[in-house]
Amino acid sequence: MTKELIERPRKRHEFADAASIVTTITLVVSLVIAVTAVSIGIARADTLVPLADSGGGRLALALLLALLIAAMGIVTAAMVRDTNAPRQPD
Repeated sequence: MTKELIERPRKRHEFADAASIVTTITLVVSLVIAVTAVSIGIARADTLVPLADSGGGRLALALLLALLIAAMGIVTAAMVRDTNAPRQPD
């Protein structure tokens, strides 16, 4: 009986490993399908070319990209900041 109790958790861990592998493979396949669909959509839409041809369009596109990069930096800084650490005096 003791041997059965020892072996039971090992079987559960083996099943958990298989589920993780299947989930990871499914996620990778889903990402490949999504990237393919978006790439096809971008290739067919061709909307950035007319926007970038005009002077105002280039400025708007540059501002959009700059704001996007700044927002990503703010989010990254907020996630990295450790609120539990004591503050250092300046």
